[in-house]
Parts: sequence; C-alpha cells; structure tokens
Amino acid sequence: MLQIYRFLINIILILSPIIIIFRLIKGKEDLKRFKEKLCFFSINKDKGKLIWFHGASVGEIQSIVPLIEKIEKNKNIKKILITSNTLSSSKIVKKFKFKKVIHQFFPIDTNYHSNKFINYWKPSVAFFIDSEIWPNMIINLKKKNIPIIILNGRITKKTFERWKFFSNFSNFIFSKIDLCLSSSKVSKFYLNRLGVKNLKYFGNLKFSQSENDKLYKFNDLRKIISKRKAWCASSTHYDEEKFCGLVHKQLKQKNKNILTIIIPRHIERANRIVQDLNKLNLITHTSESSKPINKNTDVYIVNSYGKTKSIYNICKNVFLGGSLIEHGGQNPLEATRYGCKVLHGPNINNFREIYNYLSSLKLSHKISNKLQTVNMLEKLFTNKNNSRKIQVKLKKIGYNILKRSYKEINKFY
Repeated sequence: MLQIYRFLINIILILSPIIIIFRLIKGKEDLKRFKEKLCFFSINKDKGKLIWFHGASVGEIQSIVPLIEKIEKNKNIKKILITSNTLSSSKIVKKFKFKKVIHQFFPIDTNYHSNKFINYWKPSVAFFIDSEIWPNMIINLKKKNIPIIILNGRITKKTFERWKFFSNFSNFIFSKIDLCLSSSKVSKFYLNRLGVKNLKYFGNLKFSQSENDKLYKFNDLRKIISKRKAWCASSTHYDEEKFCGLVHKQLKQKNKNILTIIIPRHIERANRIVQDLNKLNLITHTSESSKPINKNTDVYIVNSYGKTKSIYNICKNVFLGGSLIEHGGQNPLEATRYGCKVLHGPNINNFREIYNYLSSLKLSHKISNKLQTVNMLEKLFTNKNNSRKIQVKLKKIGYNILKRSYKEINKFY
C-alpha cells in the first residue's frame, strides 16, 4: 500500500504546476512563497533547538495559539516552525506577532520532499494537529528518531472506515506516533483501533484561550449595533450567505432596524457574496471599504482576516456556518467564550461533543430552515444575555486542558 501511496503522490507532484497555477489565479496561493511546497525555503534556519507544528488551515492553527504562547517562554527553544497548507492560515500566523515563530507552507508529501524538509529544518519534535496524517513525512521522521505527537487528534467515522479498509497500512503508520492527545472520546476510540499506542484524552484544546487577544475597535460598527438589533453569520460557506440574506429580509418585515453581519469562511468570496445579496435588493457594506457605513445598510460583510473575535465581542447572536451544508460545522467555542449564543444547522459532526455540551448549557440552538432561524433570532433579540458565569466556566475548562496538555508534551523537548 505504501508503494501505491507513493505512486499517487508522485502523480500529484507531476500535476502540481497546473494545480498551483490554477490556485494562483483563484488567489489561493502566495505568488512569492508557493515554492515552499516544493521545498524551496524562503527562510534560513538558525542554530539551536527548533520544534515544529503542522496544521492544515486556520482552525487548526488557532487551536494551538495558547500552547505556542506558553512554549515561547521556554528559553531552551530557539525557534518554533509552523507549517500549514492554506494562504489564509499564513496570514493568521502573521497577525499574532509571535517572537519565536516562523511560518512555511507544508511540502508535497513525496518521499524526496519530506526527507529534504526534515534534513533542512531538523526539528527536535514534530506536532501534527487534528487529522493531519502524512505517511511519508511520518515514516521519515521516525527513521530519524524525531518524536511524533498528534495534538487534538480527530478522526471521524468516515475517515476511520477508510483507514480501516487498509488495516495493515494504517497500523504501520499510526503505530509510529509517540503520543496522541485526542480531541474527543470518540476520536480516542477510533485512533486506538487504528494502531496508536500512547493515547490520552484531556479535552478539546479549542476550549483554551489566548492570553493576548487583541481586539479591533470597530467604532463605527459598534455605534450602529448599539442602535439596532444585530446578528452575525460566521464562517459561512457558499449558499449559506444567500440563506442569511433571506432570513434578514424576513426579520425586516417585523423590524426595520435589523443588521446582519457576515464573516465568510473564505474572504476571497466577498465580491461574489455582495453580488448575490444585491440581487436580493439588500444594501451591503464591506469592512475594508473606504466609504462610511450607510445608515440603511442591511448586511455588513467582513472581508479581512483576524476580525472574528472583535465581532463576537460586540454582537452576541451568532449563526455558525458550515452546518447547513455537508461540511461538518465550525468550532463554536470562540463565540461562546465572548458571551455569544450560537445557532447552527444539522451538520455538526466535526464538533458534535462540543455542541452537545454547549446545548446542555443552553448556549447553542439547532436550526434547520429559514423560519426556525427567524423565530430563534427574534427570541434571542428579546432575551437578556446573562452568560458571564458560563464564560468563566469555559475559561476554567480551557485552562485545565491547556495545562495538562502542556505538561504532557513538555516531556518530549
């Protein structure tokens, strides 16, 4: 099976110029840095101990920010390398202004490139976040006796069944992992079945919170929200923005003073979202616009990265996208940590345990259609938001998970 995998990944390598050109045209690659994926590195490695974290995209990188903040205080660690696959995640890393962190894009997982990557960076330990399992990289790390740790390990039933179909190969790969801190009890069960030996569950790292949250002021928007009933649709995907536009129109029938804020999962779609909402005769405004906000604006669209927490800080009713479509939902913890009540669609498999817990605290509510969404928002508009005690509780849970996780991984570097 390994030979088949290597054959297929080499086919991807051959096709990579076409794929990268297509992604450059769509604005999904960095013109100056895409060569990092082929191991043409843009940063020189310094002498001293380097530890490495890899996460696929924004959500994975954000989940380890509190951990990175603690590790940066360790004087024995010279550099922290973070790799990811997406352009958006590279921009997020920049916004945190870490002191020891450098970012590169993750290489194509061929045997040659994974070896070249390891030989160049020489990490003391490798951390893979969530469900990032790359066979060639794992095999070559193990050959060089570099510890391999999975953080917030997550395996869905569908992914488990795919791996289990190739049981010998999955056991060969997963048995090389030195430690896995799973994100849920279900994932712990699946990871154990796949061959991970050293498995522990402390809770989902996404409960933890950064010590240095810097919030954007949004003064103009704050003034508007103070005078209007507002709700936010965050991490939305294609077609969910149109759904939100239709919800806005129905809410407006009873109350002209409604403001809808949309934070798309991929901000490069902002122009298309504006076009779709304008077709519904809605007045839109983008956050990066040089023009002042029109007092009659229906929908405010956030088209820059790193502003989500700031919106949650001033708008307390949130619909989380990726849940009305077959995506699996988005992480609701960030919103609830800022005192928000969360609405979500039926497709939340990626975060089901978290949503079940938040539902028990009456912080999250399931909606399946436009009418349910309208009715629930109208209810939330009239309710007082008394979530301070729950915010303190979530912060305590996050602190304990972070503390135990840090203590466990600290043994490896």
